[in-house]
Amino acid sequence: MGKRLMFVGDSLSLDQWQSLTCMLHVAVPEANYTLKRINNLSIFSFPIYNASFMFFRNAFLVDITNETSGRVLKLDSITTSKIWDGMDVVIFDSWHWWLHTGRKQPWDMIQFGNTTVKDMDRLSIYEIALNTWAKWVDSHVDPSKTKVFFQGVSPDHASTPYINATNCQNQTQPLKNPGDPHPAELVLEKVLRAMSKSVYLLNITTLSQLRIGGHPASDGRGVDCTHWCLAGVPDTWNELLYTTLFSHSSITF
Repeated sequence: MGKRLMFVGDSLSLDQWQSLTCMLHVAVPEANYTLKRINNLSIFSFPIYNASFMFFRNAFLVDITNETSGRVLKLDSITTSKIWDGMDVVIFDSWHWWLHTGRKQPWDMIQFGNTTVKDMDRLSIYEIALNTWAKWVDSHVDPSKTKVFFQGVSPDHASTPYINATNCQNQTQPLKNPGDPHPAELVLEKVLRAMSKSVYLLNITTLSQLRIGGHPASDGRGVDCTHWCLAGVPDTWNELLYTTLFSHSSITF
């Protein structure tokens, strides 16, 4: 009763939030609920339980600002933290948008400290941004009041060497080999290990790598081997979230 849970991240985080809201509605089908959206914040609530389950879209966790010189990705600035500060549970996610280039790239320049560049190795700037987020968690989060999770990197199956296919379309069976560890997941785990506050990793990467047939495949605009069908793989992510919330000896909810 009276709890607030928020997902913060990109469209993969949205997948998990949508999965959770569907599962909750099925669990209590007679309970009235409200659903509203305010800019980048979506809120699903059960008034009778005074409980809210939210999704805040922030694909990079750090800031992007509009300046006279253009759109600036600020790797050491995280002012949107005021949105999720004080939640009972926060589940973060970031990686998918770090690889976008061209028209899909939402910044013109990258800034950190006194350095401004047009581009950098994407894994490197991802790590810098994660460290900014980690410093915020370490300095602002009270673990007795807020439980912090990080959704592991959700893999895509645009191509894979383990089947005779160039993408996920028409695939109906899981892969037998998940392949090498995802490089972004290794970066995430490195950052989490160095933190002073406890952050619970939802380690969904390997199990999701196996599920090549779990994508919508075609979304009307082309093949989509990044997002997930609902019901589907994100339901498993939420089963892991539930198990950790209610079974881990150091977590109370």
